Amino acid sequence: MSAVAEQAVAAPPRRRLRLAVWLFTRSFSSVLGLVLVAAIVLLALLGPWIVPYPDDVQGGINLANKLQPPSWQHWFGTDEVGNDILTRVIIGARISLLVGIGITAAAALIGVPLGILAGLAGGRLREVIMRFTDLFLSVPGLVLAIALVAALGPGIVNAMIALILVWWPGYVRLAESKALSIREEPFIEAARVAGAQRSRILWRHVLPNSLSPLIVKMSMDIGQAILAVASLGFIGLGAKPPTPEWGAMISIARGYLPEWWWYAVAPGAFIYLAVLGFNLLGDGLRDILDPRSNRG
Repeated sequence: MSAVAEQAVAAPPRRRLRLAVWLFTRSFSSVLGLVLVAAIVLLALLGPWIVPYPDDVQGGINLANKLQPPSWQHWFGTDEVGNDILTRVIIGARISLLVGIGITAAAALIGVPLGILAGLAGGRLREVIMRFTDLFLSVPGLVLAIALVAALGPGIVNAMIALILVWWPGYVRLAESKALSIREEPFIEAARVAGAQRSRILWRHVLPNSLSPLIVKMSMDIGQAILAVASLGFIGLGAKPPTPEWGAMISIARGYLPEWWWYAVAPGAFIYLAVLGFNLLGDGLRDILDPRSNRG
């Protein structure tokens, strides 16, 4: 990464903040990611109060308006039972965002402490934790998630549980590698000599110095979690109708392609924009928080 980014890390707090903001705003892709994420968050927060047809949220039936093309009355058209697609897509933003954040946060809460403990403790404990982690990493993530949901039963909650079980090993790997890189640092040795307990060293010294790459990974993983939940919904293992979840909406809409194309395009576009936004935002945060990771 550039010397400017490293100066942002080493500068005093106020100057560091100004450098970080300048570095972030000079990147068009980072700003675009921030705008997209902010738009998704605003839709999730304000959705119930701004949707044009609140009665369509839970799947009301109005067959007289079914499969209407986009118009001034229905900007994204209507679905097979006459519900306004814009209304359902906006409410779907809240569901997808909450699910994405929930999966990412839960996976981090499981994986980060285990990874730091493995890197800090070493020895047999590290071997046990990392071999157990490798067991999960040896199976492709989406395949494992499909198998878990098939065993637990379809539904948005079971889909979240399955994806949490798929996601946490990545945080173990990242946290363990970061803990290994800093456990021999002088401040860690000083804490050991001072008689600090392992738990105190973990929470007060190792974790704060491991946050930068973890924040970057979490920002990107939210988008990937949204995509994974939509994928499970698309194959019938996620949210069930009439829940306005984007993947489930596309699953129904594919039966109406290509003639009624707007039914699938609207939720598909929102999935694309959400994933793109979080990925671009994560890239921008990495440039600021973890500049050394981009060195080639």
